[in-house]
Amino acid sequence: MDKVLAGLDDAVDAENAGDPWEGVDAEAVARAARQQGERPVPGIEDMASYLAAQVADDSHREVIGPLLDGQGASGVIVRRGAVLGSWGDPTRAEMAYSATKSVLALVAGIAHDDVLLVLDEPVAVRVGLPQFADAHGRGITWRHLLDQTSQWEGELWGKPTSVDAQSTREGTESPGGPPGEGWAYNDVRVNLAALALTALFGRALPDVLRDRVMTPIGASSSWSWHGYANSLTDIDGTRVPVVSGGAHWGGGLWINALDLARLGHLCLRGGRWGGRQVLSARWVEEMWTPCRHKPNYGLSWWLNDHRTVWPTAPATGRCARGNGGGHLLWVDPSRDLVISSRWGAEVETLLAAVSQAVEPGPPAG
Repeated sequence: MDKVLAGLDDAVDAENAGDPWEGVDAEAVARAARQQGERPVPGIEDMASYLAAQVADDSHREVIGPLLDGQGASGVIVRRGAVLGSWGDPTRAEMAYSATKSVLALVAGIAHDDVLLVLDEPVAVRVGLPQFADAHGRGITWRHLLDQTSQWEGELWGKPTSVDAQSTREGTESPGGPPGEGWAYNDVRVNLAALALTALFGRALPDVLRDRVMTPIGASSSWSWHGYANSLTDIDGTRVPVVSGGAHWGGGLWINALDLARLGHLCLRGGRWGGRQVLSARWVEEMWTPCRHKPNYGLSWWLNDHRTVWPTAPATGRCARGNGGGHLLWVDPSRDLVISSRWGAEVETLLAAVSQAVEPGPPAG
């Protein structure tokens, strides 16, 4: 295992190298890792039953994408590119749930860097999908899709936006309201973003992620990204699968803790990996810029600036999270710290303990 975990250490930029244990209470970090391994989320061995109990929708609850049974808590703590601690098996792929949304934002960043995507340009300018053909649809920009303010209403892959109970739990959307004037956490709309990006690239998003991100950062081959049985779109006469942005109805990203940590390290380094600029620093800044209607949310990333996401964790943290934090990628530039936690309960306790054990320092370069 040590050999596998050491793989991330090799990717540290020479100019950013430093002692990863500087200002670290090693004993406290080891204790936090051990304790997190002892807090698995219960019931995940039967994912169908677990998901059925988690989803609060009154209708359209049937799962239409693949499921992966969970195998217990796992994770890694990474500082300055070196693994300080781990628990469980961090090389075991698990469903990422809504942490997938933040990875979808990374793929959007590739389109942005290729000048295919302009954040405040209407999606309809470059994508000819019927969902963006009416008056409301023509006003939806890529930013609206990625920061969950599109207020799009409709049905995609047999799932109407109206049935997603997450929208009404804490959203500020107004039925029939214009794009950009209300926020709601809605998986159908995120799936619409995945469809639009697939049409924009003209290829399946897992291929883009693999070629442009995962291979350059040395990720394993164990990850996969799934959609639904019926989520297909036509591109030049070929039926291309469209992935989902979460696991609300199955599917989503399946990835191990170490590969997820690599993505966090990439963002921590402003999109740079070794000597290669995989993603522009500008895009990382955009992902971590607060949404006007939801200050603790950026472009599909959660921001702890006001400590409203995790009150006892540092305000300097940004995160991808799914299943209420059961899946978490935490990135703290002030500590040059990445924490990747899979199927772990009480994750805020982990964040607080590790953050207290690591002294803040100069921003990561």
